[in-house]
Parts: sequence; C-alpha cells; structure tokens
Amino acid sequence: MPSEKILAAKKQVVADLVADFKDAKTFVFVASRGLTVEQDTNMRRELRNGNVKFQVIKNTVLRLVFKELGIEGLDEIFEGPTAVAYSDDIVAPAKIIAKFAEDFEPLEIKGGIIDGKAASIDEVVALSKVPDVETLYSQVVYGLLFPFTKLAMLVKAVAEKKQEEDGAPAPAAEEAPAQEAAPAEA
Repeated sequence: MPSEKILAAKKQVVADLVADFKDAKTFVFVASRGLTVEQDTNMRRELRNGNVKFQVIKNTVLRLVFKELGIEGLDEIFEGPTAVAYSDDIVAPAKIIAKFAEDFEPLEIKGGIIDGKAASIDEVVALSKVPDVETLYSQVVYGLLFPFTKLAMLVKAVAEKKQEEDGAPAPAAEEAPAQEAAPAEA
C-alpha cells in the first residue's frame, strides 16, 4: 500500500490535470510508440505552434481525471500506451494529429473527446477535415457576396450588349460630370 505522501502527490497530479483539462474543447488520444525522435520532435513542434498541448499520461491517471470531469466511455481508449493532445481550439488537435498519423505509420489515433463527449476514431478523423476558421470565414463571405457579384456581371453584360446593338459607345460614368462642369464655367 502506498504511503500517504505518495497518495497525496498522485491526488495533486490528478487535480492539476483536471484544472488544465477543464478549458479544453477537444482531446485526441494516440498511441505514439515507435516514432523516431525526429518524427516526435517535429510533431510536438507543430502541436506547440498550433497551441495544442501534448502529454504522455498513465492510463490510470487519465481514467481518474476524466471520471472527475464527468466524461465516460473511454475505457477502451485507455489500453496500452496513451498520449493526449488537447486544446481550447476544437479543430487543431485533430487536424495536426491526423496529419501526422497519415505521415507516420506508428502513430495511431485511439479516439478522443469532442466538446465534452467521447468520440470514435472516425469522428476525430472527420473533425480533422473541417477547414480552419479563416477558411470558413472566407467561404461565408464569398457565399454572401456571390449573388451581388453575379448581378453586377449580368448588368455589365447587358450594358455591353446594348452598346453593341446601338453601335455607339455610351459615355463612361466619369466623363458625364466633366461635361456638365464645362458649360457652367463659360
């Protein structure tokens, strides 16, 4: 039986992880055994650049932490060596880990937690395919502006066709005010 000092230290580790995990929106659990040092270093660098934390944590500690957070259905995931990538960005952990799982065969996605609910491997991979926020914003803006752009193109085409039919070029919008200003000066 462990001493009181060891139990207190383990409880403190669990409490610290609970506090750290509380604000995270997405967790991706992986088995990373078999990566080379270079592969692991590159992956961790990209995770840091994406503001994603990555830790290897004992399965018993992870079980206690997520029990404390009230998230269930993770027992199958916590078999064998487990590392966890997590962030308050809902897409970043899945996107970065899935990219490296495709590139490096030993890296295996075991599952995850998305917005407080246990997620399968397929759900984590599907989340990784969601575009980043900037791309989503640009798609929304394009979707909103497209009808106006199309209307402007149609109006311009009609005006050009009308010009061709009449045979005479219509005065440009900039020329009209200049012609009106000349008689006022005389």
